[in-house]
Amino acid sequence: MGSTGMTSAAGAEAAADDDRRSVSDVWGVVILGACAAWALITAAVHDGRPEGVLLALLAVAAGYAAGRICGALLPVAAPAAGALAGVGLTVGLPQLSPGPEIVTPLGHAGATAALLTLSAGAACCAAWATESAGPRLALRALAAGIAVTAAVLGSVGGFAACVAVLVCSLAAGRTRHRGAGIAGLALTAALTAALTWAVAGRVLPDGLVAALEGRLTRHRVGLWHDALRLAREDAALGVGPGRFGELSGTATRTLLSDGKPHSAPLQQAAEQGVVGVALLAAAFCWILYALWRTRRPTPGALTAGAALTALAMIACVGNALSFTTVSVGAGLLAGLATARPLAGTSLPHETAVRPG
Repeated sequence: MGSTGMTSAAGAEAAADDDRRSVSDVWGVVILGACAAWALITAAVHDGRPEGVLLALLAVAAGYAAGRICGALLPVAAPAAGALAGVGLTVGLPQLSPGPEIVTPLGHAGATAALLTLSAGAACCAAWATESAGPRLALRALAAGIAVTAAVLGSVGGFAACVAVLVCSLAAGRTRHRGAGIAGLALTAALTAALTWAVAGRVLPDGLVAALEGRLTRHRVGLWHDALRLAREDAALGVGPGRFGELSGTATRTLLSDGKPHSAPLQQAAEQGVVGVALLAAAFCWILYALWRTRRPTPGALTAGAALTALAMIACVGNALSFTTVSVGAGLLAGLATARPLAGTSLPHETAVRPG
């Protein structure tokens, strides 16, 4: 009787957990669909070009679907292969590495940092998915090697982000409940976005602004000022997707501009208004919610969350999300970390650590 009752309770709990996961999947479809619809609406009103937004959304969705499938079939090998692929793309494709091929004052350094950060996160997730000490140590060494690669490529931000992901991953092994960790990641991303907005709005003390401009470059801060000005001119709908480059004075004065404000929230505000910003925030919150509800071990879920939060911080001060490889990588890591294990498959710490 007692054994039967415990089995029934466990089955009921698993069913309830599956229901909550299904709800998170539905919300993901709704949010991504709303992002696509709003981009088309604002483009129609202002004769914008929504192709870039739609491509990014498609890349995230495709990466997420691939991650869910591969993560269920190969919980260790898939993220490890993804980490190696990310490093290979960063090193092998010159347009993703800082160097002579940079065509604007800001270049592609943000994409390099983002891709290496996602790769380090995937390696750490693979480490938590294995029960063997040897492979776990090797995968963590891979993550450390990715951080070294970022330093060799001259990506200071990428090096710092990779080290932060590795440290957070190690700390996640001592975390019993993931709710506080997920909340901390959300707060970190929100504070970064708020700081970006404060710099754009010139509301910080002059000394702090001067120090930040030294790190961010005056050109980037000028783009942020233009983005906030355009957002204020039409807060409801923005100026339309893809139109920032032709309306920004700083961008038009640049010989070879990429037409981006190099800040995802400010680009959304300028081109798609406050609704666009809200949808961007909702997409990030959905990913964190999915990581909170996943049946994957807490250390792996928090590691993926740390990597995706680092990506969000990079996107707040750069144009990382303008690169399809980064969008695919973000979706892939989120899918790997939320993949449902196949029936009969056990994962490390799965029964010992619970969401909450």
